[in-house]
Amino acid sequence: MLSRTADHLFWMARYIERAENTARMLDVNVQTALLPQDPENAEQGWRAMLSICELTEAFAQRHDEVSAEAVIDFMVKDPSNPSSIYCCLQGARENARAVRGALTTEVWETNNTTWLELKKVLADGTVERDPSEFFEWVKFRSHLSRGVTIGTMLKDDAFRFIRLGTFLERADNTARLLDVKFHSMPFSPLANLNTADPHADYYHWAAILRSVSAFETYRKVYRDVITPDRVAELLILRDDMPRSLLASLNEVCANLEMIRNDYSASTERRAGKLRAELLYSQIDDILQMGLHAYLTNFLERVNDLGNRISKDFLVPLEA
Repeated sequence: MLSRTADHLFWMARYIERAENTARMLDVNVQTALLPQDPENAEQGWRAMLSICELTEAFAQRHDEVSAEAVIDFMVKDPSNPSSIYCCLQGARENARAVRGALTTEVWETNNTTWLELKKVLADGTVERDPSEFFEWVKFRSHLSRGVTIGTMLKDDAFRFIRLGTFLERADNTARLLDVKFHSMPFSPLANLNTADPHADYYHWAAILRSVSAFETYRKVYRDVITPDRVAELLILRDDMPRSLLASLNEVCANLEMIRNDYSASTERRAGKLRAELLYSQIDDILQMGLHAYLTNFLERVNDLGNRISKDFLVPLEA
């Protein structure tokens, strides 16, 4: 496959997944902002999200103060923010348009319709009226695109590059989503036993789980009260949880193996090493290290993997 074609397919998938995960992160903050809390804590939640997404400086250039309305506007529809949902879905559509011949008609029409409907949804005020409704729409369109891809495309290299982009982005974003909650919090395995307000804490963690479609899964797996260490274990180490870090790395490694070339051995080794560390880790060890430090290291390594994949398979970044 031509590297330029692979590049478009890879980034089409990453942009769709990024739009979905941005919607999930925003929805967590919208839901937790509804809980009783002082204004300083509410503002800190939005600041933490900008920091985790590495958008603090870009946001400050566009807005004077941090507020829910300003952050949502910046991360949903600001064309100057390349990570906004608007720019991600636009990027997905443009990459799909560039390689229409490598896609089925259903995949192209799904992505094109998403872009056309997005402009209508943004114009009718849904984001301002009911942000959660808009975020559900973004998630639904991403699910639809992924399902149509799996259901209609030949399982060839084009399909593998799409899946590789999806799961590399998912690993990155699940780690960021977890870190939004834990950012700047000293954490220990006993933190859940020392909460000042266990009822409020329950709703915070329930919002996190629902944001990754894992609330029912948590109940099925643990059959007990929601605690931070178990939420972290579910979203990091459970390979049967579709959005966990381990499940995402399993898919990254499997797809790298299917598309390997003469230059990718080092990239495969690094991906395999990261997967092995997740596979044989225990949550107590991760929490003892500090979840924020662990997730920061994980994000750096996933970013390195993305750069190496670009060098091994895709159009060089400078191009």
